[in-house]
Amino acid sequence: MADPSSYRPSPGQIPDSPGVYRFRDEHRRVIYVGKAKSLRQRLANYFQDLANLHPRTRSMVTTAASVEWTVVSTEVEALQLEYSWIKEYDPRFNVKYRDDKSYPYLAVTMNEEFPRVQVMRGHKKKGVRYFGPYGHAWAIRDTVDLLLRVFPVRTCSAGVFKNAARTGRPCLLGYIGKCSAPCVERISAADHRELADEFCDFMAGRTGTYLRRLEKRMAEAAEDMEYERAARLRDDIGALKKAMEKNAVVLADATDADLIAVAEDELEAAVQIFHVRGGRVRGQRGWVTDKVEDVSTAALVEHALQQLYGEERGDAVPKEVLVPALPDPVEPVQQWLTERRGSGVSLRIPQRGDKKALMETVQRNAQQSLVLHKTKRASDLTTRSRALEEIADALGLDSAPLRIECYDISHLQGDDVVASMVVFEDGLARKSEYRRFQIKGFRGQDDVRSMHEVITRRFRRYLAEKEKTGEWAQEPAGEPAEAGAAGPAGETVPSGADLKDEDGRPKRFAYPPQLVVVDGGQPQVAAAQRALDELGIDDIAVCGLAKRLEEVWLPGDDDPVVLPRTSEGLYLLQRVRDEAHRFAITYQRTRRAKRFRASPLDDVPGLGETRKQALVKHFGSLKRLRSATVDQICEVPGIGRKTAETVTAALAGAVPAGPAVNTATGEIMEDDADETSGVSETTADAPGEPVTAGLPDERRGQET
Repeated sequence: MADPSSYRPSPGQIPDSPGVYRFRDEHRRVIYVGKAKSLRQRLANYFQDLANLHPRTRSMVTTAASVEWTVVSTEVEALQLEYSWIKEYDPRFNVKYRDDKSYPYLAVTMNEEFPRVQVMRGHKKKGVRYFGPYGHAWAIRDTVDLLLRVFPVRTCSAGVFKNAARTGRPCLLGYIGKCSAPCVERISAADHRELADEFCDFMAGRTGTYLRRLEKRMAEAAEDMEYERAARLRDDIGALKKAMEKNAVVLADATDADLIAVAEDELEAAVQIFHVRGGRVRGQRGWVTDKVEDVSTAALVEHALQQLYGEERGDAVPKEVLVPALPDPVEPVQQWLTERRGSGVSLRIPQRGDKKALMETVQRNAQQSLVLHKTKRASDLTTRSRALEEIADALGLDSAPLRIECYDISHLQGDDVVASMVVFEDGLARKSEYRRFQIKGFRGQDDVRSMHEVITRRFRRYLAEKEKTGEWAQEPAGEPAEAGAAGPAGETVPSGADLKDEDGRPKRFAYPPQLVVVDGGQPQVAAAQRALDELGIDDIAVCGLAKRLEEVWLPGDDDPVVLPRTSEGLYLLQRVRDEAHRFAITYQRTRRAKRFRASPLDDVPGLGETRKQALVKHFGSLKRLRSATVDQICEVPGIGRKTAETVTAALAGAVPAGPAVNTATGEIMEDDADETSGVSETTADAPGEPVTAGLPDERRGQET
């Protein structure tokens, strides 16, 4: 590992002008390429205290052994040179989109004497018209099969064409009318090229004019009583309309545009592109990339634009490119796109209307693509096995941790402090065994004490269950197990029957993990280990994953374990940690929302939600309800005298809210609706509400 100060150039050597820089390792391989408006300012950011650098940036500068740069005149030239060098050197620390295949295009070889329609992949050739890309080659063939009835352009290979010309007999398509058979001179080269031009015009979106022309010819043929010709034209029109239906109109103004959306997390990013031509979606493609450098959404968009249009010229670059975030600065990128197209290109974020709605669709596709990618990666048995083995090797475990439990603490400035426990078995989440805790031992914000309390409570219950099965000879010190069902985990125990209650349900907290993961660094890990030591448990490993630098901490170690960035073990630990964080923060938000909705009426025995709403609706606010008499309360439908007296007594003992104040003027306002917040007509679940499947109805939503 190199010390960046060993190859740091002096500030006076670095020019204060636009340029492109390259970091090289000790073997002179280029590992990173970047561009800058000011080389001096940008490179200075890399040579600072390593503790202040993002972990991926820190890994890059410590891997590098030298840095060099090239000065250019403008930021546009820097963008072009950066793209060229990334293509040439394929540096390991640059964002690289993994395109799992070469997307097929519908191509018309206008550079040949007799243009041919075919499916093409790979690099684009000069003189060939391309349409797409399409998701599948069969989609192109279906479209071409429909259009050949109207535009019988040649589709055969050069060998078939020459053989037909030599024998004087066309191929099958020539006999059935789906090829004009220029090979046997049924049509001249000029007429065949005109036919190919019409095919290209139709594919480019200029469909309305051609359809109207065919409809006019059909009407003329019918007037002349040429019914067979009219029928053929009718069928041609039907075939064209069927081909058009495959691409529904999404933008009414016949726009040519590409829409780019990005879905990302801390580790990976997915990019989806919709190609809209003539107002119709003509193609779609997507990439997934590892975020090997610390990049923003705007930077991901810029990299996507480079990869998408780096080899394109002319009409292949649309007039309009819609993105979720603009590169900073946007002018060089927009100028670069304009130069590649040869005319103006608009690069912007859609704000309203059909384009914004379509961008939301593209964004949903990008999100689904990222989820699908992660699901495939997580569900692969070989990958999961490798991840568990890497964790065991890194942490020095005797065997792979088949059951992992992860704990996280969540609160809002010390209020509503809660904790979560998530369970992964064989690398997969077991949501039926997730648990939630309220911190009861103290009030305030102290993640270390909270972690100690949660680990102590969870494993006291484990010891209690272990004693009941006869596995624990000593009398465990601890509190009785709290309510909360746990599903079977497949863990081997002396007697499976002993782990069942009398009603056949699995006992609570009966299965120990091989590894406990806590969200945090040294303090949280030490607290978890101390809790286990106090309980006399010495056969469960503990580690912590610090989110800022993604370092793995072990109890008693002064230095963290650093797993490789591409490690499947690190990926699994991050998934476990992120799931625990999601589960904890969702529970904390739910409790906070319930506290905000609290009302003095909640303490009235026998008063349900319906009658509470009826009271507030009748009087307009709790303030007016508090001043009402028992007789006035009895006027509310469904409220009897005894209930009215109970309500009056409850509200008399409640502390009324203070007066509302206009924060702009300081004026005390008369607010009749000041206390209606305690009652709501509907209570919607918070987004991402954790799974409570498998828990009895009376325990759903309670702390376990």
